[in-house]
Amino acid sequence: MDSQQRTAASPRSPPRQGHDSTAILFTLLSFFAIVALVLLPSASPFFQNSLSILHQVPEGHVGVYWRGGALLKTITEPGFHLKMPFLTQYEPVQVTLQTDMVTDIPCGTKGGVMISFGKIEVVNRLRKEFVFETLLNYGVHYDKTWIYDKIHHEINQFCSFHSLQQVYIDVFDQIDEKMKDALQVDCTRYAPGIEILSVRVTKPTIPESIRRNFEQMEEERTKVLIAIEKQKVAEKEAETMKKMAISEAEKNANVSKILMEQKLLEKDSARRQEEIENAMYLAREKSLADADFYR
Repeated sequence: MDSQQRTAASPRSPPRQGHDSTAILFTLLSFFAIVALVLLPSASPFFQNSLSILHQVPEGHVGVYWRGGALLKTITEPGFHLKMPFLTQYEPVQVTLQTDMVTDIPCGTKGGVMISFGKIEVVNRLRKEFVFETLLNYGVHYDKTWIYDKIHHEINQFCSFHSLQQVYIDVFDQIDEKMKDALQVDCTRYAPGIEILSVRVTKPTIPESIRRNFEQMEEERTKVLIAIEKQKVAEKEAETMKKMAISEAEKNANVSKILMEQKLLEKDSARRQEEIENAMYLAREKSLADADFYR
């Protein structure tokens, strides 16, 4: 009975709730740190972005952030930045010149021939002041909507209004500018932050039989052009020879004229000399006759 009273009367130790909470929090943080160190090297880029606290925005990009799936208005410049792990996701978005390459674009011409453009390159840029608005409306892969899918649509529209001859030869040199203008018009209207600088279109792939026909036509056209050029060269040579002959004849005529004038001058000079001599002879004879008369 006394022992029970002593036990009941002994003071109880105070609860250590604050210390226990700190220990639990420290344990959880240690656990998350270990998990991050173990899983981060082999994790997907999205999971790495979720786990990382310190991240780097490369030059030529800006950093955009999502929290709970909602796009934040925070836009960071190149350099190192901090974010909340697990809650905030980060993605770098390029704001310098970039080239999107659209490949394997099939289309049907006005005559029903199926051709394919192997590669179309679109040089574009997302303006920094429109990053938030563009990503809010069209997501990180905004270029899929306004470049990749749009190129497919515009190429098919162009082919459907032109024949194979026009697409492959006649107006092929105009496709670049037409694609650039078509992309820029819609981007200016619906996504003003996207700037289309240039479009480069490669020669389309056409059916082999038609390609051989085009090559034969090109060979015949080349032969005709060569014949025309040869004819022009021959005409030029004949014209040159004619000019040379005329020049030679004119030169000979001028030489003959000069020689004739020279002979005429010589004869005229001789005639004048003879006249002078005759006048002197007459004057001398007259003097002699007068002297005889006076004598």
